[in-house]
Amino acid sequence: MPPSEKMYQCTECRKKFKSKNSLAAHAILHTGNKPFQCSECGKYFNYKHNLTNHERIHTGYKPYQCSECGKRFNNKSHLTNHERTHTGYKPHQCSECGKRFCQQGTLSIHERTHTGEKPYQCSECSIRFIDKSSLTKHEKIHTGEKPHQCIECGKRFYQKSGLNVHIRIHTGEKPHQCGECGKRFLVKSSLIIHERIHTGEKPFHCSECDKSFYCRSDMKKHLRKHTGEKPFQGKIYGTNNTVHKKIHVSEKLHICTECGKGFKNTSSLTYHLRKHTGEKPYQCSECSKCFVSSGNLNIHHRIHTGEKPYWCGECGKWYSQQGQLYMHKKMHTGEKNHHCSKCGKSFYVKCYLIKHEQIHTGEKPCQCTECGKRFRNKVALSHHERIHTGEKPYQCGDCERFFSRKGNLYVHKRCHTGQKPYQCTECGKSFSRKHHLTGHERTHTGKKPYQCTECDKSFSHKVTLTVHQRTHTGGKP
Repeated sequence: MPPSEKMYQCTECRKKFKSKNSLAAHAILHTGNKPFQCSECGKYFNYKHNLTNHERIHTGYKPYQCSECGKRFNNKSHLTNHERTHTGYKPHQCSECGKRFCQQGTLSIHERTHTGEKPYQCSECSIRFIDKSSLTKHEKIHTGEKPHQCIECGKRFYQKSGLNVHIRIHTGEKPHQCGECGKRFLVKSSLIIHERIHTGEKPFHCSECDKSFYCRSDMKKHLRKHTGEKPFQGKIYGTNNTVHKKIHVSEKLHICTECGKGFKNTSSLTYHLRKHTGEKPYQCSECSKCFVSSGNLNIHHRIHTGEKPYWCGECGKWYSQQGQLYMHKKMHTGEKNHHCSKCGKSFYVKCYLIKHEQIHTGEKPCQCTECGKRFRNKVALSHHERIHTGEKPYQCGDCERFFSRKGNLYVHKRCHTGQKPYQCTECGKSFSRKHHLTGHERTHTGKKPYQCTECDKSFSHKVTLTVHQRTHTGGKP
C-alpha cells in the first residue's frame, strides 16, 4: 500500500485517514465526548494535547518562536504553518484545480467547494457549512454572543479577526498594498479582488450563461437572476431578519417621548432622539466635523482618505458608499422599477422618484435656518448651507483648490486631465459637462424649451431666456 494512501474512512463525515489510530482519534469528535477540562475557565476538550495548548492562553506561555521574525506561538503546528509565509512553501495541492495550500486542513475545506459537501449543520435553523469555523461563527447569530469588544468605540464582534480589522479604522492602518498601483487595503481579500482589475482575471463563471466575475459574491447575486432564488426570505438570518419581520406585523415597541414616533429597535430610537437634542457625538479627527452616527463618520472619513471599498464587478468602478454602488449596478441591468404616475417617467431607485415627484407637487420640506430658503431634499439644503458656513470639504490634488460639492471637484479635475466624456452623436464634438452637451444638441434638433411668458418667444438655453426677459422688466443687473 502506498504510504500516502488513506484507506480508513469515517462513516459520519466520510473523511479518510492513513491509520486506524487516526480514525479512532477522529471519531471522538462525532461522539461529543470531551473528557479534558480546563481548571481556569471550565472549558472542555476532546484531546489532552488540545487542553495543554489551551492552558497556554491563561499562562501566556508561547514556547515556539519563528527564527525569521521572532513571533511566538502556543503550539508547534502554528509555528510550522507560520514559517511557510516566509518560505512560500505550499505542499498540499488540489487535484481538481491545481491550487496549492500551506495546510492539509485548508486543502480539505477547499476540496468541498468542488464536491459541494457541507458536513456541519446548525441545530437551530438547519443551514449547512463547509467548515466548522463557519458554523461556530454562524451559531453566534442565534446566541447573540459578541465576545470581542473595541476599546475605542465599544463596538462588539463575533470573532477576534473582525475586531482586528475594525481597529484599523481607528488607526488608519492599511497593511495590504497593490504592487501595480500602490492602492492600500484594510484586508487581504480586498487586495486580491482589486488585483484582478490589473490582471483581467475573472475566476468565477456562471454555469447558465458563461458570464464571468471578479468575485464570488457577484457571481452568486447574478445566479439568482436565473434561479429566481430569494435567500433571505423566510429564513432565520440573525437580527437583521428579526428586524425585517417587524415590518409585516407593524411592531414598533420603542417610542420617542418627544414626538411619539415608534421604532422597531432601540438603536433606531437612539439615532432618532439626536434629532431632538442636536447631539452629534462622533467627530472627524481631520476636520472636526461632527455626525449623529458612527456610520456617517466612517463614510465622511473617506473624503480625506480617498478610500472606495465598494467595487462593481461589471466595469471595475469603485465607490465610497454601498448605496452608490447599488444605484450604479442598476445602470448595467437597465432596471427601473420606480414609476411616476404623473408623467410616466421611471427611475433606478425610489429616492430619485420621490425627489422627482416634488417637481410636480412643488413640495420643498427642507428650510435653511439662516435665510429661510426652501429645498426639496436634505442634500440640496446641506449644499446650500455651505454658502453661509463657507465650508469647502473637497480639495483638488493638482492645484489644491477647494470645492463645496464633490461633483464640482470631479468636473474641475477635467481641467487638468483634458477629459471630455460627453460627445455629440451628430458632429462628434466633445464636452466636459453634460449640460453643455445637452445645450449643444439643440443646435442640431432646433429644440427651444425655454419660453418667455410675456411674448411667447422661445430659446434653446435658459440663460438666453433670462437675458431676454430683461427687455420686459428693464432690469440691468
